[in-house]
Amino acid sequence: MIRLNSKTKLILTVAALGLTMLWFYHLEQNPRANGYLIKILERSAIYAVVAVAMNLMNGFTGLFSLGQAGFMAIGAYTVGILTIPVEARPNVYYISGVAPWLEKIEIHYLAALFLGGLIAAVFAALIGVLILKLRSDYLAIATLGFAEIIRSVIASPQMDTITNGSYGLKKILRFETIYTPFILSAVCIFMMVLILRSSYGRAFLAIREDEVAAEAMGINLFTHKELSFVISSFFTGVAGGLLAMFMGSIDSGTFRVTLTYDILLIVVLGGMGSVSGSVIAAFLVTGGREYLRFFDEPLKIAGVQISLFRPGFRMVIFSALLMIVVLFYRKGIMGDTEFSWDGIANFIYRFLPTGKARRGNGGRDE
Repeated sequence: MIRLNSKTKLILTVAALGLTMLWFYHLEQNPRANGYLIKILERSAIYAVVAVAMNLMNGFTGLFSLGQAGFMAIGAYTVGILTIPVEARPNVYYISGVAPWLEKIEIHYLAALFLGGLIAAVFAALIGVLILKLRSDYLAIATLGFAEIIRSVIASPQMDTITNGSYGLKKILRFETIYTPFILSAVCIFMMVLILRSSYGRAFLAIREDEVAAEAMGINLFTHKELSFVISSFFTGVAGGLLAMFMGSIDSGTFRVTLTYDILLIVVLGGMGSVSGSVIAAFLVTGGREYLRFFDEPLKIAGVQISLFRPGFRMVIFSALLMIVVLFYRKGIMGDTEFSWDGIANFIYRFLPTGKARRGNGGRDE
């Protein structure tokens, strides 16, 4: 078993960050050629935040919630409404006009992101009082219903002067550089990791493992479940705001229940109870879906049309690959463990001649 010292780990981390920043710089030098890849990376980073937030509640606390799309919608519309330039609003709210109290309001996108997360957290706190006493499937159904209610309210004609109803919002402030979504996503994930490593995070894990034992240890079950729900919803709302900035235009159809299922897929594939697993899976799932698009295009070999290659076949291949991964990694890619340089070093060591000889000797030195 290889154990790297702290200095080596720090050097490797700094080197990895430096190479990533240089790669981003290279991509931005030719945005026309690399625009597609940049979009995939940005969307992956945003989904990573939602996946970690969902994992905080589902994987670390044991609460099965399916309301992520609703909280993302709250954050997205908050950011959209508050960052659309004042001079562009007549072109956005061209049907019913904009509410008088919103007409001149325009704030910095960082403040809008925080406010979007805060509003999502307030909604979570309010509904949490009612639904967090439910268990398992019932909690999932309740949060799923909440998400659909939020989507329906946003699209209703009564909200035309605020959310622009079913017409959606456009001309939302976009990212100026690829560094913006990655830095903001990294900050959000880092803050969630700090929470999970605190006494609150240990309480969440205790509740997941055994509620009766956790309560016997003096942990207030409802208070900590509510806290987990609120924290998860806050960061989900922030991620929704980031998604709005990424897309530049949104409508209620953006936040259908399928969005929640996509995030749940990332969490399960990465590993319930693994932050780094959720991050890795977010990039794999998002990138995999995009790079398999050639299966949707007609294919001819020696003048013969291959009938399998047609629109929709990409998802068949993608689903088959997911099934294969799940068969070999039943607890997800990372399970409940986290990424570490020690793990990488030991993985590489296994394939070196020295490592092979050591395994052949039963793990004992010669």
